[in-house]
Amino acid sequence: MSNAVPATSINTIEQPINKTLLLIIIAVIIISMVDPSAIDVVVSAVSEAYLAVSTFVAATLLLFFSIEKLFKFDLSVVLARSGRWQVLLASALGALPGCGGAIIVVTRYVSGNLSFGSLLATLTATMGDAAFLLIAKEPATGMLIIAISFIVGALTGLITDLIHGPDFMRPKHEEKIKGVKSTKVLTGNRGLSIKLLDRLWMFLVIPGIVMGFALAFQYDLDALLGFESVKSPATVWGFVGGALCFSMWALPRIFTQIPTRQGHYEGVIGRAISDTNFVTGWVVIAFLVFELTVHFADFDLSTVFAPMAAFTPLIAILIGFLPGCGPQMLITTMYLSGFIPLSAQIGNAISNDGDALFPAIAMAPKAAIVATAYSALPALVVAYGWYFLIENS
Repeated sequence: MSNAVPATSINTIEQPINKTLLLIIIAVIIISMVDPSAIDVVVSAVSEAYLAVSTFVAATLLLFFSIEKLFKFDLSVVLARSGRWQVLLASALGALPGCGGAIIVVTRYVSGNLSFGSLLATLTATMGDAAFLLIAKEPATGMLIIAISFIVGALTGLITDLIHGPDFMRPKHEEKIKGVKSTKVLTGNRGLSIKLLDRLWMFLVIPGIVMGFALAFQYDLDALLGFESVKSPATVWGFVGGALCFSMWALPRIFTQIPTRQGHYEGVIGRAISDTNFVTGWVVIAFLVFELTVHFADFDLSTVFAPMAAFTPLIAILIGFLPGCGPQMLITTMYLSGFIPLSAQIGNAISNDGDALFPAIAMAPKAAIVATAYSALPALVVAYGWYFLIENS
């Protein structure tokens, strides 16, 4: 899901969020100092992000990467040889949770081996890393949206190729990115990694996965495991694990002089750590934003969107045009918290391109812009179709 890309592309992707991350961390620290009661909110939010989402992501990625290594298959090679099935396979890769499948399609498109319809299919089908959050909290809803995204992505790609032809906006030979020898690409997921931290990460995540599944089945772990000196052991474990994931992801993006072990992220465990930390970083930010907002504002955010319910899907679709997974995590958190309807979540899932849009913009900016614009129509049709036919029937 995450491998080599030119260093210039990585710097371009990571640099804009450095100051933002620093400001967020400083703001949380100041808030906790001004209002000590907010500390419990911060601890609970980080712990929930880790136990409810990060552990699920880690288990999924460890399993997927292990299967990939065991059977020695490369999705990018399969895609390049898929012929007439390219659009369907591209949509399937995009529909996979996370951004890895979509990024593979982007890099193959830049090499000139795929049609524009395949690129559009994967960018339309992908929900990015927000899919992990949705599946972890509402698996049935997550699978429904993945199915919808796959179908919409495939139809959009096939219709586009039918109208424009397979050579529409196909990159010319001289436009190909030099130095990209691998079909895999890294979107800036790599973070701080030393052996001690990696071992601590694994030590925390294995019991964390068990705790995460127990919580999914509605077990109150703090009540079951708590004792006199530590009344909330599961919450503490989740906070420590979440803080570690967040720190390993955020520190190299705030202090760019911190070195990362590039080659380490080729292995199963290294790749799982890298991608899990990346998802955790944005989930923690999303959870903190909403939990602290509710804590201090002391009002139901759903009342803010109720008067403009008909415009909520449109707003979610427009937010989907923003590059990266951060804004999309925010939308998914709002849906899970009951602040926006499912139609808005569906619209955002179709319109957003996750982190796959970053390498697309860097490598094929014209195609990336056109694909983003084209994805607006199916997003509007499906989201408002759901809104009027299902939610307001």
